[in-house]
Amino acid sequence: MDTQMQTMPGYRYAEYLLVLNPHEDLRNRIMNQKKEFYEVYNAPYALWGKPHITLAKFTVWEMMEEKILNRLNIAAMGTPPFKVLLKDYGSFPSHTIFIKVTTKVPIQKLVKEVRSSKRLLKSPDYDPFFITDPHMTVSRKLVPEQYDKAWLEYSHRPFTGNFIADGMLLLKRREGEKGYQIVRRLEFKNLPVSTRQGDLFG
Repeated sequence: MDTQMQTMPGYRYAEYLLVLNPHEDLRNRIMNQKKEFYEVYNAPYALWGKPHITLAKFTVWEMMEEKILNRLNIAAMGTPPFKVLLKDYGSFPSHTIFIKVTTKVPIQKLVKEVRSSKRLLKSPDYDPFFITDPHMTVSRKLVPEQYDKAWLEYSHRPFTGNFIADGMLLLKRREGEKGYQIVRRLEFKNLPVSTRQGDLFG
């Protein structure tokens, strides 16, 4: 892309993450799991990021943000709050260990709704990513040896937890920045289509 364009306001790329966030108690419990994983298996990526379930990830020009927020808000307004159940551990061999989500259907339905805005979330240089197998990462980017050792234990280790998803968070990281900032929380309101359209065009 033209370097001059990249320095113009609005023509800067930012990476966005759309997530479900567990309540504080559960977040702390999972964070403790991540810390323990880091200490036992010397896995720095276990400490990266707060516990969340990724719905989508996309990189677009910042000037698109307001338009995208409006569209995501309509998706959120039509979604009823739902319960997320977490149970035990799963893995993507040979690099990631995660906590399994057993209530995938409402999350997949929400992702399908978000995916209908795919054209808006696409940029000339990046394709958006939508989750198909919801999970909560404990650690990723493990080397095969770390993974084998950890999976030997975690494949038998129990975990249970649940939370009510009553909104989704849009996070953002500008080019060159390390951490994500919260852009907005979009609440699930279970409103009928006509009300949502009224809100959009009113």
